[in-house]
Formats: sequence, C-alpha cells, structure tokens
Amino acid sequence: MIQKKSFPVIGMHCASCAKLIEKKLSKVSGVVSSSVNYGNETAYLELRDGKIKEGAIEEAIESLGYKVGKNIEEEKKKKLADLKVKVTASLILAGFVMASGFIALPELFKYLVLLFATIVQFWAGGEFYLATWSGIRNRSTSMDTLVAIGTSAAYFYSIYTFVAGGPSYFDTSSVIIALILLGRFLEAKAKSHTSDAIKKLLGLTPKTASVLQGGEYVEIPINELSVGDLVKVRPGESIATDGVVVEGASYVDESMLTGEPMPIKKEKGDIVTGATINKNGSLVFEVTKIGKDTMLSQIVKMVTEAQGSRADVQRFADSVSSYFVPAVLVIALITFFVFGLTNAIAVLIIACPCAMGLATPTAIMVAVGRGAKSGILVKDAQSLELLNKIKTIIFDKTGTLTLGKPVLTNPVSKKYLRIAASLESYSEHPIGEAILRAAKEKNITLGRVKGFRAIEGKGIEGMVDGMKYYLGRPGVSLFEGKKLLAEFQIEDSLKPNAAEVVDGLNRKKISVWMVTGDNRLSAEKIAKEAHIKNVLSEVMPGEKAEKVKEFDSVAFVGDGINDAPALASADVGIAMGSGTDVAIESAGITLLNKNIGSVSSAINLSEKTMNVIRQNLFWAFGYNIVLIPVAVLGFLNPMLAAGAMAASSISVVGNSLRLRTIKI
Repeated sequence: MIQKKSFPVIGMHCASCAKLIEKKLSKVSGVVSSSVNYGNETAYLELRDGKIKEGAIEEAIESLGYKVGKNIEEEKKKKLADLKVKVTASLILAGFVMASGFIALPELFKYLVLLFATIVQFWAGGEFYLATWSGIRNRSTSMDTLVAIGTSAAYFYSIYTFVAGGPSYFDTSSVIIALILLGRFLEAKAKSHTSDAIKKLLGLTPKTASVLQGGEYVEIPINELSVGDLVKVRPGESIATDGVVVEGASYVDESMLTGEPMPIKKEKGDIVTGATINKNGSLVFEVTKIGKDTMLSQIVKMVTEAQGSRADVQRFADSVSSYFVPAVLVIALITFFVFGLTNAIAVLIIACPCAMGLATPTAIMVAVGRGAKSGILVKDAQSLELLNKIKTIIFDKTGTLTLGKPVLTNPVSKKYLRIAASLESYSEHPIGEAILRAAKEKNITLGRVKGFRAIEGKGIEGMVDGMKYYLGRPGVSLFEGKKLLAEFQIEDSLKPNAAEVVDGLNRKKISVWMVTGDNRLSAEKIAKEAHIKNVLSEVMPGEKAEKVKEFDSVAFVGDGINDAPALASADVGIAMGSGTDVAIESAGITLLNKNIGSVSSAINLSEKTMNVIRQNLFWAFGYNIVLIPVAVLGFLNPMLAAGAMAASSISVVGNSLRLRTIKI
C-alpha cells in the first residue's frame, strides 16, 4: 500500500537545494517517489507502507544540512525573525565598512573595519558556507556555492591587501552578503502570502460547539466531537463540522467553500458542512464526519497537495537549473583569467537560479489558493496547465448541464406508478428520483421487491407482488414480459446559465459536445437549448470513456459514479461538486458549487496562471542571459550585481502574487 506524506523542510535557499533534497530522499529505502517544492518549502513523498525505517526521512534531510520542521508556519516565523536580525546587523555593519572607503580613518579604525567585515562574512553569511560544505559532501552545487566563492574571493583578497598595506575590498563582500540577505528576507515575506488561501481556510473552523449532553446543550472543544453527537447552531454561528440537519430550518452561507454568494436553505435531512455560517434560524444537526474526514479537511489537503505538485513547464526549469550553477562556475573561472577578479566576482553574484526555481511553483501555489477561494479545487498542477490547452470539452448531460432534478410530466395510473417506484427504490439513477417523488406526492405505499437487477445502459427489473417487471428502454417504459403497461415522460430542466457558458467556450474556439444515454430526439432538444451543436446520444455508461479517448486535448465534465472512467480518461477531468466521491476522486479539478459557470472560471484561471508562469520564466531566463555577459565584460560591479540578483527573485514572487486578486 502506498502512503502519501509531506514534511516541512527548513533551510532551503534556492531551487538547487530542493533538487538536492529530492535526489537524497529518492534513495531512501521505502520511498517510491519524492518531490520537493522550494516555493512552499515542503517535501512530498510517496512511501511504501511499513517499508521505511523510523527516522530515515529526518536523517536523510539533516545529513544535507537542512531540518525537518514540526510546524511549518511556526518555523517560517522563526526563520523570518532570525533573518531579520541578520539583515539588520549586516546592513549596519556593511554600511560602516562601505563608508570607511570614502573617509580617512585612524589606524585603529581600520582594524574595526576588518572586524565588522569578518562578522558579516562568517556570522551573517555563515549559512552560505554551511550549504556549500553540505553540497561538497554530496557532490552538488547551488546558489550558495556561487555566493560563498564570490564573497570569499573578495574577502580574502582584501585580507591580503590589508596586510600588504594596499586598498581593501571589504565593502564588496560585506555589502553583497547584506543585500543578498535582504533579498532573501523580502522574498520570504512575499512567499508567506502565497499560502494565504490555506491559512484562511484553516481559520474558518470554530473552536467550540454546543453539544447535547444529559438533556442540555454544553459548549465543548471541537476536537472532542464524536460522530452521532447532536450539535445546536444559533444564528450567526459557524457550523462546527459536517452533519445532517435533524431539527430546524435556516439559510446557510457556504460562500467560503463554494464561492456561491447566495445562502442555501437547509432543513431536516439536508447536509451541512463544517466552517459554513448559519444565517438566520437555529439548527440542530447530527455529526457525520469529524477531523480529517470533514469536507474542509479534505479541501485543505487537496489544495496543499496541489500546491506541491509539478507542472511539466516546471520540470523544464528544474532541468536547466541543475546545469546552471556548474556552468556559471566555469564562466567565472574563465572570466577571472581573462578579465580579473572583480569581474569574476560579479559573474558569481549576478547569476540567479532562484528566479528560475520560483517562477512556476509560486504561481501554482497562488493560483490554487485563488481557485479554492472561488470553489475551484485543483488536484494537481498538471491539470491546471493542461486546461489551458484543451481543444474540446465534453459535458455529461444529467446533473451537469441540467439541474439533475428530473420530474415526471405525464399522467400515469397509481397502480403502475407504484410498481415503477418500487423498482426505482433500489436504483440510484436520477430518473428514479423523479418517479419516487411522484409516488410520494400521491402518498403511494411501495411494494417489496425481490430479485432486483440493474441492466447496464438499459434499465432495471425485479419481482413486485409476485410478478416480474422491467422498467427502462425504449424511453422509460414499464413492461410485464413483452406487454407494455405504461410510459413515463421524464424531463430535466437546463441550468439557467448553461447556454451562456457554452457560447463563451465557443468564443474561445473550444469545441463543445454533450454526451448522454438519452435517445437522439430528447438529447438534441436539450442540446439545442444549451446552444450545443455536437451530441453523443444513446451512449451507455461504460462507453463514455471510449468516446472521450477519441478526442485530443479534451476535458470531460461530469458528476456521477458512471462518469468516473470518462473523467479519468480525459486530459482534464472536471467534477461538479454536487457529484459523487468516486467522480471527484477521478477528476483533476473539482467544482465545489453546482454553477456550470465555474467551468469557464477554471479555464480562465488556467490561462491567467500560465501567462504569469511564462512571464516569470521569460524574466528569469532573460535576466541571466543578459546580465551574465554584462558582468563578464565588467559593466556591472559586484555590489550592483547583488542588488540585481535579489530583485530578480522578489520580482518573480511579486508577479505571482498578482494572481491572488485576478478576476476569473
């Protein structure tokens, strides 16, 4: 059995660090696959259950000089606080060292400059040396290697000139370290906002719940709730966990999970979800799910995993980054022999693999959070990337294009309605709900059914009151043997904005299709209302996946159990949130609300995310391609190089953060 686990990793400074950890973890016995995301500083692992030695993961990570965090948010706060101290101290000390180059100082003060430069070099810049040493032991290089070599060259050359009585370059090494640390501090601050969506979701759950105990309602901590507890929710309170309403009626605001602005009416028998807000009436509900099984926990888990997943475009950037640092070291060495030390230092400092490493993961993290805010759950980065490229989208009809609440529209005798409803009470097909509702409205008592059998794509049969009946095709017809007893006309209304959504997809040059098990005339009637020109009718549930495979670059939108194979077969499967767990598990993207307009929103999110990723990569690669030659030729001094390098990473993160506020 394969287990998925994630670990916060403390101490990464660039994409090369993530690559090094990933490589090390993949060699640990019992690890099936490993992925380390520099953007959210987390390692994602697939483990073979029971095959991994306790503490092996921590040991592997710590052997590289990094740490496994217990609480990622607390660790990030601590790291930020430590970094702030180093940044402040190094800026003050480097400022003094730099100022000393412009004024004549007494002999004693020159030793003070040496002391300050040494503190900056080995205390503030100590992490560069630790990371470089770890890299040497593991035969790898990173941005820290470039900084350590570049600043060390300037520092030790300054020691030599200091002893020889010539001019020193302590300001170069000190200012470079101070600026790089400042850049890392600002980058860490910016990166902390990429997970705002997760923090907001986690903050929705109330701390306590009012539970019925001994005949009265008592406030208890939410972690003490048990399945089966009866919980009372007053107007304005958040619902503590998932459950089913047993008493009362109210409207519930589910916008924080689904993105739907209008409150939803809840009454006896309706499902309520934890973290949603009760608006105007009191409700009592029975707890059905707690802890990690609740919808909120599942959403947070899905969002977190999606933020750590890799798009194909990121794999390209990662592969370039792995060769980048060794190439820069070679260029710097050649520059040293041809143009001298200062130019070589500038080359080492200006080179920035960080921007390349951050270009994709930060955009994915922010986009996944933005989607969750609107009720669009992205399971993996690849689905988000591929959605931008789809040429065809296939909609299942029932419950996706239609409301999923079919009604019986023709008169049927109570006798035959009773037989049909009795059979349908054993079925889960939406058509059965229409027949059962009609029987309930007429207060018909259902009969016992024996030998019930569902015939895939055709209908159902069974014994009612000792007689064998068949209900199903052609149309929805009731037969006793070969004798037709009754026909049931079932109609399902189109969702109000379905035609508008289809028109929007057509404008994007996306070919829209509808697939259904209905007969051709019925299917074409609904398709015409929805402005869909392409129809696949009379398709049996098991055939949907085969139909999907006939298309290239295709997305499938569905919600039922029988849609799961088609969702899994499509390049991108999109499950409506009103659907079954099986459908949602098979999809790459889940829409938490029933609004079909969210399909367009998901495509818009994909397009805008990929645009930001392209901008980030263009900047990251362009920056290095342009400025490394400039540094080689001596048109960029090392201190300016340090500032430019810091700015490159910050600009990439800042550009990704724009996705937080985009309209989709």
